[in-house]
Amino acid sequence: MEMLRTHSKRVLISSKRQITIPQKYYVDLGFDREAICTVEDGKLVLIPVDNVSDGEFSEQILEELIAEGFSGESLLKEFKKRRSEVRPAVEKMLKQAKDVAVDKADYVTYKDIFDVEETE
Repeated sequence: MEMLRTHSKRVLISSKRQITIPQKYYVDLGFDREAICTVEDGKLVLIPVDNVSDGEFSEQILEELIAEGFSGESLLKEFKKRRSEVRPAVEKMLKQAKDVAVDKADYVTYKDIFDVEETE
């Protein structure tokens, strides 16, 4: 698979706030039926769900726990707890995004979904 680097293409946004991912990006990046949608440095980032590995979330969780001072058995216990919360949180985000897209719900924040403060 050819990895796309800094490629751009202008896309239209429908009146329902929907976009179409250009076919080359869709295929080359491995999109299927779901994507993770995040905001990074003022940019909207779409990540194919299949490409979001448990390892990426695990690494981020571990970094946060270590920064919070966890170690030893308490680190392992809290890591398992937080890792088990990732999939339900992502599913909740996807459902909320679908509801927002069809005007069935209001916009929610990262804190609403994960019940934690956003970090910079």
